[in-house]
Amino acid sequence: MNAKIIDGLSVATKIQAQVKEQVDVLAAQGVKPCLCTILVGEDTASISYINKKQRAAAELGIVTKDLRFPTTLKQEELEKIISELNADSLVHGVLVQLPLPDHIDQNKAISVLDPFKDVDGLTPFNAGMLLKGSPIITPCTPAGILELLDFYKIDVVGMDATIINRSSLVGKPLACLFAERGASVTICHSKSRRLQEKLVRSEIIVSAVGNREKFTLTEDMVNSNAVVIDVGISRVNGRICGDVDFDAVKNKASWITPVPGGVGPMTVAILLRNTVTSTRLSIKSRNDLAG
Repeated sequence: MNAKIIDGLSVATKIQAQVKEQVDVLAAQGVKPCLCTILVGEDTASISYINKKQRAAAELGIVTKDLRFPTTLKQEELEKIISELNADSLVHGVLVQLPLPDHIDQNKAISVLDPFKDVDGLTPFNAGMLLKGSPIITPCTPAGILELLDFYKIDVVGMDATIINRSSLVGKPLACLFAERGASVTICHSKSRRLQEKLVRSEIIVSAVGNREKFTLTEDMVNSNAVVIDVGISRVNGRICGDVDFDAVKNKASWITPVPGGVGPMTVAILLRNTVTSTRLSIKSRNDLAG
């Protein structure tokens, strides 16, 4: 059996077209959505991600600000920059590219950010609303995964789902979203025991390790007819690949995302949609204050 391919690029293109329409409507009202990205340091992958996000936003007519700082930036300096962006009425969305340098407490820095400008959905407020089942701004990658499942009419209700990631960007918020939809969720990570036993019982697997030297999802780890969502990004012999041994696993799974062209484009598309959401929240907040 060959798995059906979940084409994230085509779904992301549709979402971006919808975002472009919304940006045009806001522009006609005299509002130009603005996304500001903050990059600290010289991490090659982070630079690539920021460049991609900046280009995608500009292509849809979203105004962009690109703030880049050396690794030596101090905690209090970053927090001051974020506070100034909170107060800037012309900036609607702020993205702090992670990871930050080791000397910066990223949870503390993110906590300074205005939740309504938090396009990554990582502030304590947004994380709490997600946990309550009433998200306002949802983290981009988990939201993108749900959009893919919805587009291909893959219903997770009653499914046994295993997520190989426990981060605030992917694993934890996705677990909440899956549970809210009626799936039974297991979160696994580097300290999990009997990982293969858990995986072969799973009807949907989301792998977001991002290090092929340490972990590869192989065919013997996958249940027949499982849905396999690959979030990992690695470079092997100069080629971009995910966590999954794609050529082998596709012969066993029912659905599978490729890398590249799967979850990655969706993450960017949802970021742009979240920027429009932040813009609308900003307008509503100003109107409430004025009223």
